[in-house]
Amino acid sequence: MTPAGHILDILRERGFVEQVTEPEAGIRELLDSPASAYIGFDPTAASLHVGSLVPIMSLVHLQRAGHRPVVLVGGGTGLVGDPSGKTEMRTVMTREEIESNAAGIRRQLERFVDFSDGRAILVNNADWLVPLNYLEFLRDIGRKFSVNRMLAADAYRTRYESQEGLNFLEFNYMLLQAYDYYHLYRTEGCRLQMGGSDQWGNIVAGCDLTRRMEGAQVYGITFPLITTASGAKMGKTADGAVWLDPDLTSPYDYYQFWVNTDDRDAERFLALFTLLDLAEVRRLGGLEGARIREAKRVLALEATAIAHGRAAAEAAAAAAGRLFGGQERQGGVPPDAPASELPAAEFEQGVEAFDLFHRVGLARSRGEARRLIQGGGAYVNGAAVSAVNDRITSSAARDGVITLRAGKKKFHLVRLV
Repeated sequence: MTPAGHILDILRERGFVEQVTEPEAGIRELLDSPASAYIGFDPTAASLHVGSLVPIMSLVHLQRAGHRPVVLVGGGTGLVGDPSGKTEMRTVMTREEIESNAAGIRRQLERFVDFSDGRAILVNNADWLVPLNYLEFLRDIGRKFSVNRMLAADAYRTRYESQEGLNFLEFNYMLLQAYDYYHLYRTEGCRLQMGGSDQWGNIVAGCDLTRRMEGAQVYGITFPLITTASGAKMGKTADGAVWLDPDLTSPYDYYQFWVNTDDRDAERFLALFTLLDLAEVRRLGGLEGARIREAKRVLALEATAIAHGRAAAEAAAAAAGRLFGGQERQGGVPPDAPASELPAAEFEQGVEAFDLFHRVGLARSRGEARRLIQGGGAYVNGAAVSAVNDRITSSAARDGVITLRAGKKKFHLVRLV
């Protein structure tokens, strides 16, 4: 179903828009009719992660509004490395590594964007950047750029002022990304590029180059950097990135990531990472107290359904319900309590209680875990741990789950696998 309202208003109301190039009226007019818009993805890993979801979901909304997403995989620029937001030079990758990663990224994006019958396309900028004649590129493209303006861009200035400095290879990155926009304007009719806030300088450079080369007005939109209420970068956890590839982050763990969202982030993440209409987002976000768990369960179900399919999402929710439901009846454990999976073999000889409480995050250090136990505040299956060197064995598991509690309200479930 096509959403009501102008797509620019939809993106802005849901929290996707940080900056737009002028004039905004031109972007509105462009998006009044079906248009092609592109976003570039860096193929530095075999999988995208949750931190890539803002640009991905923006493409979902564009396509639902009748526009054509153009997904650019930076196979060519990946050979150089984007200095944006980096204080150190990236490791240069081989073409084989980049091509393998690009194939994995397409498989993940097919969960979000419909590529059938030309509704969306995926392109690799290696196809046009690798064959470039360097002397012709310098003559035709390089002379359009001011070194002074390039060094004024945040991405270049940060690297230029860093201890490592900015090397000449990276200095070419802005020219190459600007050339991407110019190329996609000519070949695909793209008149809108979108990207993270760190890409503002590169996007503006592409707009300027296309105007200089073709006399065409093209536009840019950037997204805000998404952080959690605690200030952490979106998609980063104590265990590392939350991947979109189900072989790297299972649908169950993906569901758990979302259901463990900070209460303060629930409404914002429902708007960004689900397709629920905003009236329902506001209703769920307005729930208070223990009822906010309903909002987080909806967030987890809908976000997982988009990334992994409705069946996998419902299976993850059902598994979480089985895991948490019985424990909740036995000990008052909240249904969205955090959980970990640990090898059952570790518990055959027993795991020291203070070590386990630290490992699952119920104590910030082993020393804090010892003090928690000595103060009588550590519990296993509702029973207080009597000594810091007590060993917790697999015999403590109930239906394969051990319930840990620190104090009165901090729970963690350990599932033995």
